[in-house]
Parts: sequence; C-alpha cells; structure tokens
Amino acid sequence: MNYEEKKQALTAYIAQLARQDVALAFSGGVDSSLLLKMCCEAASLTGKKVYAITMHTRLHPMKDLDIATRVAQEAGAEHVVIFVDELGEAGIDGNPVDRCYRCKKTLFQKLKAKALELGAVCVMDGTNEDDMHVYRPGIKALVELDVISPLAKFGITKEEVRKLAAEYGVSVAHRPSTPCMATRFPYGTQLSYEAMRQVDEAEEWLRAQGLYNVRVRVHDNVARIEVDKEDMPKLLSWSEQVASTLKGMGYDYVTLDLEGFRSGSMDIHINS
Repeated sequence: MNYEEKKQALTAYIAQLARQDVALAFSGGVDSSLLLKMCCEAASLTGKKVYAITMHTRLHPMKDLDIATRVAQEAGAEHVVIFVDELGEAGIDGNPVDRCYRCKKTLFQKLKAKALELGAVCVMDGTNEDDMHVYRPGIKALVELDVISPLAKFGITKEEVRKLAAEYGVSVAHRPSTPCMATRFPYGTQLSYEAMRQVDEAEEWLRAQGLYNVRVRVHDNVARIEVDKEDMPKLLSWSEQVASTLKGMGYDYVTLDLEGFRSGSMDIHINS
C-alpha cells in the first residue's frame, strides 16, 4: 500500500475499534500521540471513551510524564497514570538481554488489568512498521497479551507516522524518540535509578544546546555521545564545555561516537 492507502485503512480500522471503549498505552511520543488523536476523533462520533494509560517509570526521562499529560489533554482523552518500580517488579536490575520483553510483559499486564477495570477490552500500543525490523523482544510480550498495534498492522513507518501526525496537528509530531534509559547501558550492567537519572540529566543538557537526536551511552565511567552526523561539528566546536559539564555530572571520560546517532547501538552483538 502507498501512504494514502495506509492512511485510509488505518482511519477505517480506528473507527471500527472506537465502537467500544479503548485503552492506549500512552507515552506522549509521536506514535502513541497519533493513535490517541485518531481514537479521540473516532470516539467523538461513537460516544465511547478513550483512556490514555501512561506507565510512569523511572526508566524514562522525567519530563515524559508532563508531556504525556499535556498531549492527552490536547486530544481530549481521559489520562490514567500507573506508577511502576520497573527494576524491582520486572526483574531487570542486571540489564538482561531480554530486558525489553520482561518490561513489556510486566507493564502491559498492569495496563490490561487497569483497562479491564475501566471497562475497555480493546488495548493498543504505538508499535510501528520500523519496530518490526530491529531487535525488539518486547513485541513478543505484546503478542502474548493480545495487544493491538494498528500502525504496524498497516505497515506504517516512523517517517509516515510523523507525516500523518503533522496532518492531524499533533503537537509532538516532530519530537525525537526517547526510549527507556536502560538502553544507554551494555547488557549485563547493574542498573540503578541514580545512573539513569544521570544519563537523563546529561542528555537533557545536550538537547538544550540545540541538538536533536542525542544519546549518552555509558560504559563504566565513559560517556559515549551519539548525535546526528550533521551536528558533530557543532558539538566539537564547544567540546571543552561538553566535557567539563558531563565530567561535572560524574563521568571520568567523555567521547563522541564517530558513527553518529543510531537506534539500538547497544544491540550490535544481538542476533535478532
């Protein structure tokens, strides 16, 4: 299908789902925000409810909850927040290779229980087509729990998600992706909320300098910075300030990854 055909198919499918109350795993990112907007528009015609359920964990940037709250209000959804201690409850403090599966299984079991409590049998998430072609063990958990992924169902890529979100006037259409902070550490590393808060602080500071895609990957006491290749000259032009700031946050060495930003760079030795 081309873009227009995908859009029409997705719109019709969402309209069908909105004949009943629906619950959406809602992070405030562009994927789930697009689905939330479409669900709310469809539900306005059927009179059904749309629940935006945010799993608030300390594995994600602290500002994510504020963004999710704002976007849910913009869409007109009922926002529900569930607080989770992921390191303890999902058993991922050792950052195992199947971390994503354990997290998703734990989170979506809680989310589905809350959805049923609210009367929403239909539960969906924002997995897109691109997610189906990289190492995403959490997708197995979604399948096991019968979670619907409309974007992936119709082969809608991240680029197409952003395009459609912009057409719908979604305020976070061009927001960079913000995967969980555990992805900044090698598998087998002992995780702590303090170490992840430190990464969050470092990345937030770098984004405040005008950088778009930013990852601070941590290897013991080394901070390996990934940015888009076109931003490398800018970063290098104030390298002393960057090094000084991140060392002040607790890192002994600060490096720039010459391959640039890329999702899943910690998965290079994983056979998906």
